Amino acid sequence: MSAMTTTRGERTAYARIELRRTLRNVVAMFFVVGLPGFMYLLFGASAGYSQERAGNGNVALYVMISMAAYGAVTATVGIGGSAAVERMQGWGRQLGLTPLRDSTYVATKALVALAVAALPILVVYVLGLLTGAEGTPGAWLGSAVILVVGALLFALYGLVFGLAFRSEAAVSAASGSLVVLGFLGNIFFPLSGVLLDVARFTPLYGYVSLARYPLTEGSVIDADGNLASEALWMSVANVAAWTTILAVLATWLVRRSRGRQ
Repeated sequence: MSAMTTTRGERTAYARIELRRTLRNVVAMFFVVGLPGFMYLLFGASAGYSQERAGNGNVALYVMISMAAYGAVTATVGIGGSAAVERMQGWGRQLGLTPLRDSTYVATKALVALAVAALPILVVYVLGLLTGAEGTPGAWLGSAVILVVGALLFALYGLVFGLAFRSEAAVSAASGSLVVLGFLGNIFFPLSGVLLDVARFTPLYGYVSLARYPLTEGSVIDADGNLASEALWMSVANVAAWTTILAVLATWLVRRSRGRQ
């Protein structure tokens, strides 16, 4: 019993250290938490169209969900990528000298990713509550849950970059690529035509569409002002497909790295 208690204490201590270490990175935390909040205030709360109706709420809530999604994936991409780089640079061998198992390391990183991803979501949602974002309880709660859980997909995204290129620069590149994916994900402004057709196959589009579904129920307005409807299964299939692809790729990269050691 005492051994089990000690192991649990070690896990808790390691998780606390990892979370503290992540939160101490002030610059990264600004982009993860502060930037999405600022963008919501700029494009959502202060916009003249913010109080117009949008599904089960208003446009302010629609923009709020989008900006919270951007902050959440920025957090998880960074944590996933840094975890990969740590392993490749010898941190895994150091952990091998401790009682912590690989499964504990992975679980701890996942918990830290969830905790950090929840921060921009919380901040943006509080700002939305204070600045006129309106929606049904289902739209608020449903979107928040999907944002937190679904953000783990992008921990895999960052993990793949870190394993493939083995450098902090690769993690920065992965985070930077989210800007492009954000445009393709219909986060910053609505798309139309061929660009919208292509965007539907990108990972951030599926994630954000799924998070918005409790609000929009699948309604999509393109850049030309046309209203269309997307079935729920399309967003679910997008997220499931990308999760599978990235998980398989990450597993292959881990095995390849072990073969080189």
